[in-house]
Amino acid sequence: MNGWGWVRKDMLNTLQIGAAGVLLVQYRLLLMGIESAPMTTDTGIDLVAYSNKNQKAVTIQVKTCLQSKPAGGKGQPALDWWLRESSPAELVALVDLSTEKVWLFEHSTFVEKCQQNPSGRLHLYFYTDPAYQARVGCREKDFVDFRIKKAAPLLLG
Repeated sequence: MNGWGWVRKDMLNTLQIGAAGVLLVQYRLLLMGIESAPMTTDTGIDLVAYSNKNQKAVTIQVKTCLQSKPAGGKGQPALDWWLRESSPAELVALVDLSTEKVWLFEHSTFVEKCQQNPSGRLHLYFYTDPAYQARVGCREKDFVDFRIKKAAPLLLG
């Protein structure tokens, strides 16, 4: 069950899920004093963020999951995101709407952390059950340093 008991998976389409993810990232950045604006067309960049501290604009691609699902269709609960290797964005934000968690990576770090790379597509996933004994790099706790509250000040000033 997701964090909002009233939201059913069949209530949102993929465009709405993506839009909700972008809005959540904007909200979290704004709470940290970082301005951002959405792009009006789909160019592989969802947001442009600006921090007064370093006076630099940074591009962000947002990837959103509604909720975790069984890995491989029958495994342990996991979140996963796909990104084109050629994405032009400097940063990648990952969102789990069910828990309203957000992670933020430099594009190069996202590439390093990906577990799969078929045909120019990057696949990053992790298991959400803290008791599940997955290998290092495949558990949610392995990505704590990338949570937006910790990562955004380092990446955006």
